[in-house]
Amino acid sequence: MRTIAAPGFAGSIGVARRDVTPPIGIAQNAWGPAVERRSTGVHRPLELTALAIRDRAGAPPLVLVAFDGSWFRSPDDEWHIREAVVEAAGGDEARVLVTLSHTHSGPLLTRAAADWPGGELIAPYLDALREAAGAAAREALAGTVPATLDWATGRSDVAGARDLTVDGRPLIGWNPDAPADDTLLVGRVSSADGAVLATIVNYACHPTTLAWQNTLTSPDYVGALRETVERATGGAPCLFLLGAAGELAPREQYTGDVAVADRHGRAIGHAALAALEGLPLPGSALALHPAVESGAPLAPWWPVPHAASERLAATVEEVELSLKPPVSLDELERRWADVDPRSREERIRRAAEQQANLTSGSSVVWPVRVWQLGDAFVVAQGGECYSSFQRELRRRHPDRAVVVMNLTNWPGQAYLSPAELYASDDAYTVWQSPLAEGCLELTIEAAATAVARLVDEETAR
Repeated sequence: MRTIAAPGFAGSIGVARRDVTPPIGIAQNAWGPAVERRSTGVHRPLELTALAIRDRAGAPPLVLVAFDGSWFRSPDDEWHIREAVVEAAGGDEARVLVTLSHTHSGPLLTRAAADWPGGELIAPYLDALREAAGAAAREALAGTVPATLDWATGRSDVAGARDLTVDGRPLIGWNPDAPADDTLLVGRVSSADGAVLATIVNYACHPTTLAWQNTLTSPDYVGALRETVERATGGAPCLFLLGAAGELAPREQYTGDVAVADRHGRAIGHAALAALEGLPLPGSALALHPAVESGAPLAPWWPVPHAASERLAATVEEVELSLKPPVSLDELERRWADVDPRSREERIRRAAEQQANLTSGSSVVWPVRVWQLGDAFVVAQGGECYSSFQRELRRRHPDRAVVVMNLTNWPGQAYLSPAELYASDDAYTVWQSPLAEGCLELTIEAAATAVARLVDEETAR
């Protein structure tokens, strides 16, 4: 009997959520043209959700924390948050992932911005975020129950390619002539009685619907996405995991209209729900049964009981990535002399942060973290990879669910762009990044090596 099952995992899973909306007035608007640098209100709350996963053999748990945040600008600020989760999970860094939604309408996550308007609120907020992350992790671990995690693949066309050349100048905006990865992965966490405990949505699209015109704290499209999915699943928490979105963003973006962000979120949310509807019931698969004679010879596929894989494993592959020769801040001031002062100031600030964090020496060690959850792999790294990172891994493992995450743990603040873009240093994702040509391709191979190691271990069992 031929049987087709969704990629799945069976073990124990717990989930917990915290509201991490910052106080109104916090420093948040890092867009160059922004006039108001502080938040003036809240569009939708920012959320932090923890997922704890255990196997039935008693191995140390895996803990994933996903929250609505922009990006960390120093390893110390990032570790301040992640350390609390690592401590809650038992101390093994390889078994903890802390990932950001990358909303561009969230507070600045750096104590170095204390001099900004509203910057005095950042340090207390980071402390509160640390407490929330640790508490949610502990609650999720304490609340694990027998559960299954099944994966479905869907499609959403909200994201478009955003590398656009106009009159010979590379810009960041929708390119209607370039293809975009529309893959969406949805995970369904179900209890032993079939109730939905949580959902996971993995999609690659920059949350840049809202831009410099917006002064409200917002998760961007992620808020309406969660609301749409949670309303249809009985209120079960929905975790959003940002995929390899280096060159992907909403086609309609850079607005102050929060209704546009909500529209994007509902569209992605409905795509996720459509994928969920295609999953078989928990604990079942579709099996080909003997032919039935009718007006035509029929081949019925009917549900049968199915036991999902119980394998849970984690590994880290470190790859050495070359750095470009540093450019002095004085040279950058000259290069951007014609850019408006506020935008030039933000560019210089980011360049200085990168030089402080990533450019000591000629290379940097770049960790790629891979988890195996039954028939699925979770692949995470700290930069902003282009979508070829996820497309290539999924091409190599078509029979698995491959969840890919940008902006997870440190390091960060760096795009990983395809080598061909380095033919010109005019492209933003090239000149913004301290990483040299070929780093994306090396990172893909590092991830593939880590996945292959787990596959080999699984085969040898």
